[in-house]
Amino acid sequence: MPLNHLNEFGYKKTTRFIGLKQENTFKYLFKELGLNSYGAEITMLTGECQLKRLTGVKSKEMMIWITLFNVFVDDTKVPRKIYYANLMGLSQSYPATTIEDEPKEMK
Repeated sequence: MPLNHLNEFGYKKTTRFIGLKQENTFKYLFKELGLNSYGAEITMLTGECQLKRLTGVKSKEMMIWITLFNVFVDDTKVPRKIYYANLMGLSQSYPATTIEDEPKEMK
């Protein structure tokens, strides 16, 4: 996630909770992932190579906005894979290099 418009950042070490506040909701277009939306408030719990209970992040798949809930990076496979999942159990995996490109901000 690009952090150009970040106003507040909070991290609680004991619970591994992260909270972010931005000016507005921003949409970014990744070459291989497609369109992603980052809300004005984003919260998550962090773990070993994962983000759990993610709020405020959506991805557009097949003309429908899907709210992401878990993000996990699997380092055991070559090439590394990144998995996105929502609350309903739907998931998608991509090579980890797909998020390394510079996203284009959409208006």
